[in-house]
Amino acid sequence: MLPIPTKVGRPLPSTSSPAAGDEPVDYSDTFYSQIGGHETFKKLIHVFYQGIAADPLLRAMYVEEDLGPAEHRMLMFMEQYWGGPRTYLEERGHPRLRMRHVPFPITPEARDRWLAAMRKGVDAVELSPMHEATLWDYLERAAHSLVNAASEPRG
Repeated sequence: MLPIPTKVGRPLPSTSSPAAGDEPVDYSDTFYSQIGGHETFKKLIHVFYQGIAADPLLRAMYVEEDLGPAEHRMLMFMEQYWGGPRTYLEERGHPRLRMRHVPFPITPEARDRWLAAMRKGVDAVELSPMHEATLWDYLERAAHSLVNAASEPRG
């Protein structure tokens, strides 16, 4: 499983409403903030899910008729992974990517289609070359790590 980046020396802040006297959350030194924060991730994930909706192989992996909840979960995960709010952890616990994907046969073809949909999302947010390369490297490694089934034989 790929690690969740954290700020060295202090825990990631909670996204819960701050109690009286708590400092405001500061994400300024995170990748999340550097690429535009919530609005950037929201656009990236929305464009990605448009690709999921349009691809019969990928769409079949989602039991929910409405992809909105899945899009929200992915948004929370990506924001947390890249140093933003910890909403995913608070609402769903540890990501456990491999465990959550085991029920679905993820073939090399499904991985490639997932990456194609994600590529559209990444391109839509127009990141700097350094940020794009960092993000894309993670996405490729994550996609490859989740393959759990052989390709279907072609008859």
